[in-house]
Amino acid sequence: MAEKKFIVTVDGLEKLKKELQLMETEKRKDVAEKIAEALKFGDLRENAEYHEAKDEQAALETKILMLSAQIKNAEVISIVSNDTVQVGCKVALEDLDSKEKFDYEIVGSMEANVFENKISNESPLGESLLGQKKGQKVTFEAPGGEMSYKIKKIY
Repeated sequence: MAEKKFIVTVDGLEKLKKELQLMETEKRKDVAEKIAEALKFGDLRENAEYHEAKDEQAALETKILMLSAQIKNAEVISIVSNDTVQVGCKVALEDLDSKEKFDYEIVGSMEANVFENKISNESPLGESLLGQKKGQKVTFEAPGGEMSYKIKKIY
């Protein structure tokens, strides 16, 4: 079975690689030190610190495996042109009802973070923007109802 490809920007891939390196080095060392310290407390059957450290180790190793798979299966997107909205580009939008303006970066689902104005290409807004050009109107169904934006700039 083919593994799922993860769409990611160049910056997003670098961020994943740094996170993996941190986990494989510093975090593994921290957990190993916790286990070593907990072993000093004696009987492992009733040693809560030891069991907690082992659980932390298991969670860390799972996260490392997951990140490794994501990096291995990453499909890095590079912007071909700023003529149309695509993954990796930024768009300036205007809400057609409120006239409020927004700037978003279109990213793969792994990188999406509403607090950083990064929206997934798989989100309702992201899907409606893909392939559109400056000046076009996009309408999509949001949880709060139908929304319409005008694309002011693609960069």
